[in-house]
Amino acid sequence: MCKAAKTLELRNGVQIPVLGFGTWQVADGQPVYDAVTTALECGYTHIDTASAYYNEAGIGKAIDDSGLSRDGLFITTKLWNTEQGYESTLESFARSMERLRLDYLDLFLVHWPVTYIFQDQYPQKMLDTWKAFEELYRGKKIRAIGVSNFLGHHIDKLMEHSEILPMVNQLEIHPGYNQRGIVAYCRERGIIVEPWSPLASGRMFNYDSPIPGMTRKYGKTAAQIALRWHLQNGWVPLPKSTTPSRIAENFDVFDFELDDADMKAIDDMPESGFSGYHPDDVGFLENLG
Repeated sequence: MCKAAKTLELRNGVQIPVLGFGTWQVADGQPVYDAVTTALECGYTHIDTASAYYNEAGIGKAIDDSGLSRDGLFITTKLWNTEQGYESTLESFARSMERLRLDYLDLFLVHWPVTYIFQDQYPQKMLDTWKAFEELYRGKKIRAIGVSNFLGHHIDKLMEHSEILPMVNQLEIHPGYNQRGIVAYCRERGIIVEPWSPLASGRMFNYDSPIPGMTRKYGKTAAQIALRWHLQNGWVPLPKSTTPSRIAENFDVFDFELDDADMKAIDDMPESGFSGYHPDDVGFLENLG
């Protein structure tokens, strides 16, 4: 039996479960339906998806069929790069809600700042997008709004002409890539950090790390130790798997704590496993993460 996940409080008082279930690269239809169904049965209540994952419909069906109370779930989706802009944001949100079969969303994120694609248009595109986000939030269509892959200068630019500071920033973070600068920026401003690819999409198991040496000490797997490191740093990791045993394993991280020395050993790892997707350099419109 999986233990219940704890929550953190967002700036507006909304409670966010500290461990989410990621669905990037999980195909729509039966694959994502089965994965999300297993996660919900295990005890996950926080499900993360995106318009660009093309699996919102399968997730919506799994939520619908679960029989779980809507107010006990926390559902996130994200606005894709080509959908930025005021009207296009509102239209994309409506499509996502239809696919997810939801009346309201718990968290809506701007997927990337896409500075490279829009170049000189980027500040205005981002501001128009955020205006729509604020409108949806004030209209109680969304319980919380935030960003993904935004660095400090992107958020500073956003807030020059906006009223609501992002409540969440979803970032690539994992052992070997802890992004100290933007994490400190978010902590100072009360922005909750959500690590995507918290196990480096499996790359974590292919480079030198002190984590394997900790498995016997704690009686836990390397993945569980890595996720515990995320949790003790005050972050909200989003592990993904389609294997039922691993879905359950990734949730079984609430019955132990890493000591200070082991936390520091993971904190101090040299940079390893970075995906290569830097927010200022990405030039993609296709479906990445």
